[in-house]
Amino acid sequence: MEAQQEAVHKFLSQRPHTLIAEKIEVESGRNADRPELAKAFGLCRLHRATLIIAKLDRLARSVAFVSNILESGVDFVAADFPEANRLTIHILSAVAEHEARMISDRTKAALKAAKARGVVLGGDRGNLPSVAARGAQASAVARSRQADERAQDVAPLIMSLRDAGKNFEDIAIELQGREIPTARGGVWTGQKVSRLMRRALQL
Repeated sequence: MEAQQEAVHKFLSQRPHTLIAEKIEVESGRNADRPELAKAFGLCRLHRATLIIAKLDRLARSVAFVSNILESGVDFVAADFPEANRLTIHILSAVAEHEARMISDRTKAALKAAKARGVVLGGDRGNLPSVAARGAQASAVARSRQADERAQDVAPLIMSLRDAGKNFEDIAIELQGREIPTARGGVWTGQKVSRLMRRALQL
């Protein structure tokens, strides 16, 4: 663990970057439940920061980690292989997708062979949505999930500022001063702060 921390600090010392927080994940490399990683994602989204991991092999050996990175929308860099970025993750994900496709192809071939033998397959498919409709629905779900994550990331800070007696307009100015962007990278307003808090309270 100390070696990994040293690798990250050495990486930072050679570049004009600022470390905003340090999270140590003690869960197994094969365990998809990573609470500290989730906290790191939240901080990165909050500050539009880049996630630094010590060793790329910790990512490469975990498909769950690949999925978490891709779904988080957070940029990352590996201290031992700085050239590896989101493109590398996409490649790793593509390998996993290829394996899944091969399984799917084998399943389809088996179903086709079963059908040729007279086995009755399937059911009523008349109500299945179109590909375009499914795509639009998936996109809407993804946007909603990202908005929920953003609300969860920023809400604790907003609540602490409210406890300090600030109104939504004051908080908007405070967020701008801290260079914390809105979900779409825009300018904070009191209305946006209020809307985000309402969303967070509904989660």
